[in-house]
Order: sequence, then structure tokens, then C-alpha cells
Amino acid sequence: MVDRVIGKKRYAVLIVTYGEVEKLTLRNLWPSSRRILKVITSQIVKVPMFLVYFIADYRSTKHFINWRLNGYRSSLLSINRAQTQAISCCLAESHEAIFDSVEADVFDAYYFVPPYLEDVLREKTPMYDGIVVVPMIPVESAFSCGVACRMIADQFGDSRYSTIRLLNKLWKDPELHRIYLDHLFAGIDASLTTEGAGKTGLVLVIHGTLVRDRAGNPPRVFTGLDETGLFFDMMKQRIVSDSRNCFADIRQGCMNHSAGGEWTSETVQKALAEFREEGIENVVMFPYGFFADNSETEYEARKELGRSGFAKVQYIRCINESTDFACWLADRITDELDTLSRIQHTFDYELAPTTRKEQNCE
Repeated sequence: MVDRVIGKKRYAVLIVTYGEVEKLTLRNLWPSSRRILKVITSQIVKVPMFLVYFIADYRSTKHFINWRLNGYRSSLLSINRAQTQAISCCLAESHEAIFDSVEADVFDAYYFVPPYLEDVLREKTPMYDGIVVVPMIPVESAFSCGVACRMIADQFGDSRYSTIRLLNKLWKDPELHRIYLDHLFAGIDASLTTEGAGKTGLVLVIHGTLVRDRAGNPPRVFTGLDETGLFFDMMKQRIVSDSRNCFADIRQGCMNHSAGGEWTSETVQKALAEFREEGIENVVMFPYGFFADNSETEYEARKELGRSGFAKVQYIRCINESTDFACWLADRITDELDTLSRIQHTFDYELAPTTRKEQNCE
């Protein structure tokens, strides 16, 4: 059991992301690929159960060969653990009034590798008064924070409204935009900003999403398509209007999948091709649609950049272990802790009419 301070509620904060295997073996890749098919792919393509293992094992083998040949090892879990620790430190150092009545413990959890989110929820629920879930993807969709929503609904039902809070709409926060811009401009190589360096383009990389299903119809699940476009527009406007801006053009670069139908057309490949047509000489790539580097950013997108053929290219890593980012997220979590505490206070008051009646008669 968790040690409790008398008179204080104790909440768990779960820092959740997809998860990728750290030790590259087929034995580790197989269960991860099968969960991806069951949790994500099944939302847009109905895969017969007997094919799940075949397709997942094929994908696992393909990843194993590609990653092994290219010497790639995922850093996603180590980054998420570091983010979890940094957020925990920021919360511990906070002087917000809510911490006079609340304590919070921070844990990492994952959709596709252990410790699985549903297992952590099951383990922590009896030990804590409530849980705040933090999906580490800025734009919500059925494929990102929607996974957490389904797991929470399955486990808690209607009681989730007084027990669970889920962070969302992080992409809209102007403070995140500021942190992103400081991170981006601080990371740009000085050689790209000197006189005579030539025109430089910026590719803002984000996970693409489904636009139409295989029948040509809008998807039946929430894909976050509009939010993805709005996020790019906001970031582009902030960068263009910043005095530090050194980019001749800025384009969205989506990382798409192939299954399910038509995906977003503004791909990384298209952005690079259009830069080439415009006479752009140098390219900077920043994965703003991800909070932590993973196989789609530091392997796939970076690989596209490396073979693009521009005079100079630079990959600026995701926000990752940024202290400013961790403390901003801790502030957002603090707001949710405060909201959850107020909700529970209201529920406790409504569920204790007898006690109130006795107090009123005294």
C-alpha cells in the first residue's frame, strides 16, 4: 500500500505513450505488433483473427531486419521514463495551493509494451483516490488518447467521471507553442543562418491520419484531421511572425500508414519534393507532432531527410527531456489534480446527505 499523509488525498499520474521494444528481438516484437493490430489497425480495417498473428509476425520480422541492418534502437521508453521523472520533480517542487490537500505519484505506462496501461490502471486504482492520465501525443484522436479513453471506459464505466481525469487539447496551448519555438530556434545550426547560406525550408513532422476509408467515405472514428491542420497553422504562424525566423518556407510533413484507405496528402516526401522545386537549398526537420523521438521520427523521417539530397540538412530532435516542457506539463497536470479534487469533494458532499442533516440540526 502507498504511505498516506493524514488528511491528504493521494493521486496517481500516468505518463502514457505507445511504447516500442527496447531490446530488439523477435520475441519482444511479436506481442507488440499483435497489440497494435488489435488496438489501432482494427479500428479502420477489420482483420480476421486468424490473420492477426500472420500480419503481426510479418511486420515484426520486417522491423527486426530493417532496424538490425540500420543499427536502430528505439529510445522512446528511456525518454518517456526520463520525462516521467522530470514531471515528478516539477510537481514535487510546486507551491500551488492544491498540494496542501493532495499528493501525487507519477508513473510511466504504455499501450504496446509493458507496463501496459490497463495493467497499471488495475494496479493503482485500489491504492489511490484518483488517477490523472497523460497521453504523450499533442493531437488527440481515436488512435492516440482515444486508446486510453477506451481502456478507462472498459475498466471504470460511469465511475470514471469521479475517479479519472484525462489531459487533452495540449496542441492548443500557447505556452507549448512558445516552448516549441524556443527549442527549435535554439537548436538550429548557426551555419544555416549566416549570410550566403542559401534558402532554408522547415518541415514540421506529425503523424498523418485517415481522410477517407477504402470505400471513399469519411472514417467512422475520430481521426483528429481538423486538429492536425489547425495545429500546423498555429505553429507556422508563430514561427513566421517570430523575429528569429530564418525559414524561406514551412511545410507540414505527415508520417502515414498504408492501411485503411486515403491518408493525409501533406507527407514528408511531398514537402521535400516541393522544397526542391522552389529552389530551397537547405532543410531543417522538427517533429512537432511527437513529444518523444521514436521509430517514426528518428528512424523513418530522419532517414527521408538524410537521403533528400539538399546541400545541408538538420534534424532537430523532439522536445524529449526538456525541463521547460516537463514543468509546463506538470502545470497542466496540477490543473487536472485540482479539478479532480473538486469533483470528488462535490461527489462526497452529495453522497453524504445524512451527515449534513445531522450537522444542520446541531
